[in-house]
Amino acid sequence: MMSLEFALKSAAAGQVVIAVLGSCIPRLLDWREDVARMPLLVREVFFIHMWFVSFTLGIFAVLTWRFAPVLAAGGNELGRWFAGALAVFWGVRCVMQWAHYSSSHWRGNPGRTAIHWALFLGYGAWAVAYAAAAGH
Repeated sequence: MMSLEFALKSAAAGQVVIAVLGSCIPRLLDWREDVARMPLLVREVFFIHMWFVSFTLGIFAVLTWRFAPVLAAGGNELGRWFAGALAVFWGVRCVMQWAHYSSSHWRGNPGRTAIHWALFLGYGAWAVAYAAAAGH
């Protein structure tokens, strides 16, 4: 069975991947023209939010990787609160994967459907790992 420390380090590694990919979203999804047509303020907010989400995920990843043994052992209150906060964060993100995005983005496209499910399951696994660490 997978250890909690390994699950947390896997979550950290996944968050790094999402952080890096998130900062390249307009290019990866070929949104450059769409983004260029946005009003200046909306475009600026879009880019600031994109970078700050990536930056935040990077922070989550570094803290998780560095303190995975402490989080897995349930060693202190701060670690449990941190893990609990990230469990809620990724749990809400799972819900948003279904509740916010239109299925028209992936329905009928096997590649995008696979990505949608992979993200949903990955976010869910991270939520479970953090919840387990919070519950120690």
